[in-house]
Amino acid sequence: MLKVLSRQPWTCPRCLLHQQRSALQPFRRRIQTATSPVHHDYKIASNNAPGTRHDDHTLGLVFDSKPFWREFSQRKAASSAKPTGLLQNEYLTGPDGFREFALVTLQKCQEIVSKVLAVSTLEGYRAMARDMDRLSDLLCRVIDTAEFMRTNHPDPEIQDAATQAYALMFEYMNVLNTTTALNDQLKHAYSHPDVISHWNEEERVTVQMLMKDFAKSAIDLPPKERQKFVTLHNEISQLGSAFVNGMEPETPQLSFDKRKLQGMDPVMLSRMRKWTSIVLPLYGSAPRTALGMVHDENVRREIYLAYRTSSKRQVHRLEELLRKRTELAKLAGYPSYAHMTLSDKMAKTPEAVANFLTSLNANNWPLVRGELSKLMALKQSVDPSASQFHPWDHSYFMNRYAFLQDRSRKSRAAGSLRSFFSLGTVMQGLSRLFTRLYGVRFVPHETGPGETWNSDVRRLDVLDEDNNHLAVVYCDLFTRPGKTPNPAHFALRCSRAISQAEIAESANISTSRHPNDGMATAMRPGTKTLYQLPTIALICDFEEPPSSDSRPSLLSEHNVQTLFHEMGHAIHSILGSTDLQSISGTRCATDFAELPSVLMESFATSPQVLSLYARHWETGAPMPEEMMRSMARSQEDRAAMHGAMDNEVQILMAMLDQAYHTADATERNFDTTTIYHRVYSEHSSLPDPSGSRTSWQGNFAHLYGYGSTYYSYLFDRAIASKIWSEVFKGGEGAVDRDAGERFKEEVLRWGGGRDGWHCVAGVLGSNHPANKNGRLAEGREEAMREVGLWGLADSSTAQ
Repeated sequence: MLKVLSRQPWTCPRCLLHQQRSALQPFRRRIQTATSPVHHDYKIASNNAPGTRHDDHTLGLVFDSKPFWREFSQRKAASSAKPTGLLQNEYLTGPDGFREFALVTLQKCQEIVSKVLAVSTLEGYRAMARDMDRLSDLLCRVIDTAEFMRTNHPDPEIQDAATQAYALMFEYMNVLNTTTALNDQLKHAYSHPDVISHWNEEERVTVQMLMKDFAKSAIDLPPKERQKFVTLHNEISQLGSAFVNGMEPETPQLSFDKRKLQGMDPVMLSRMRKWTSIVLPLYGSAPRTALGMVHDENVRREIYLAYRTSSKRQVHRLEELLRKRTELAKLAGYPSYAHMTLSDKMAKTPEAVANFLTSLNANNWPLVRGELSKLMALKQSVDPSASQFHPWDHSYFMNRYAFLQDRSRKSRAAGSLRSFFSLGTVMQGLSRLFTRLYGVRFVPHETGPGETWNSDVRRLDVLDEDNNHLAVVYCDLFTRPGKTPNPAHFALRCSRAISQAEIAESANISTSRHPNDGMATAMRPGTKTLYQLPTIALICDFEEPPSSDSRPSLLSEHNVQTLFHEMGHAIHSILGSTDLQSISGTRCATDFAELPSVLMESFATSPQVLSLYARHWETGAPMPEEMMRSMARSQEDRAAMHGAMDNEVQILMAMLDQAYHTADATERNFDTTTIYHRVYSEHSSLPDPSGSRTSWQGNFAHLYGYGSTYYSYLFDRAIASKIWSEVFKGGEGAVDRDAGERFKEEVLRWGGGRDGWHCVAGVLGSNHPANKNGRLAEGREEAMREVGLWGLADSSTAQ
């Protein structure tokens, strides 16, 4: 079973991922966004770069110097009158190319399906793993590129053409998902000892994943039940969309006398004035702003309770969604939706997730008490009679605490800090870091006419120390009208070995098409095998000075961490270069996919890494050591003051997610509001008042996109903090090649082809206490509990 893998929107402020697609379609799972350009001689086009120093210098200039970028970007365009095609895809030279691309690909898919269904020989069954992977790759080629272009290309004609190509291939993919004979053939192949013994590890893992996906999709059900499964899936999709888009409070607004809202910005109040009262809407940023600014505690309480009470209509949508999800899971043979969803994750079971969250919360609780004691002391300094700290006090006294901290010590100027983080400088820093850790670097490459979707997009080729071409990265990093503000990583085409038969097939086509559609390929060193190279798009939303301003784009500390986070995904795609695209790069378990990106946040402001790249954009002077220390202290202050409470919020949301996706969701008395209050009264340090009927769960949009997997980001943060502290020595080994090679060999290079627990056990080493008796490598409930006990302390400073 092959499915589209898409990135999903986490609460993580640096990685708003794409909305999850459902688990129904097997042929969707292994599709993710990735792309790469190449030429008909199957070699990277030389940009005549004389060496690493030249590459590094050019890298800084293409992002920091507008005149240099204009000249650099026009070189190839001036020498080539023929359109290159989007991403160098030779079909995509215009809107009509999307349809041709889809139709040609569809024909290839149908030929592979016919071949697989007709297999009856040992050789045929042995070839099935790669045949099915190629089928997945062909679907990905169209769907991933079309989906990316229909949401990111500014030309409406391209958007429409991409949407039509996407719909055509998606419809065919749904046909494949109901083709039970494909599942039957896979099962037959997997049951044959002479077939399995012939497969390598990548092939075995790929077939196992496909079979699991088919099982989760209820492919073995009789036609009537299968149709019910499809109907339920469609209803869940509609309910989920309605839930995400239907968030609304029970009370849409509150009215106050202006004197009751003292503390708020007078300009903001004037905008909300209606006659003699102030009308405060209970949506958007207004209620959050009021909770952080209004002096009157009774007013804050009223706003808090109303803001956290969802409409009955929205709560009903959620309960219907959860009920139908449970019906779907039971129809597929699982006790609950959580059991079904977690079966192919590192956690495996809801019980294991509960172990992780319970131990993580226990680890975090002493830190929460420390934070709240400081805030309670501050409240009592304002009101000596205060005896209790309430949930509506938190934002208000956090703001007061931050103000007092800034006033009591000289804080560094944000503008001064930005001066050391020009975008080109940060890109140089990433390239230098990857060179030291993994032996790879970024080299700017001119783009042909029509190769990118916007003139601001920079292309980087990824080369190793022997100048072998490894990947292509398209960087779309500047804000512009109509562009999504959410940072994201797209793997538009994944690594995969191209067979001699495919090369011959392309040569026989009358149009003499490239075996990778014109996109990037390279011969792997030491082999005679041609590979399609990972092609990646990185999207950010950084401000660029106007053309009249000679300054480069200067990044905030948050921007820097955002870019490092997304590059963590990118390096996983680059180095997870497998023979089969189904397990390439970030195509791994959902609760393992964020590990490289979360870990990269710790590198962003480590003094050892800052010394590689932080330079003043005008003078070239390195960042002073005192400023580096000040950054570190500021991060520690933020973590010490509200890091634990932030962590608790995320832990409680993950606990609630698990509590909602149980078998009980089909019971008549299933009440999400009662469950919400039970979870928070048992585990929260600041629960909503006893007896209140607040229903905040109606605002928990991620319940749809991440049903029963919301714990994943916390899980990867805990693992990242352990790897940072023990493999990279808390930053002392941040540029150490041995540590980098260890992380690459044990984690990155496998993509999704190795069990995540084996990756964690491997990178920590056999002598690590957690590896005693193979506890980590085995995974299961005790391993999840162990990770929870690691806590989030080391990574919280990077968040």
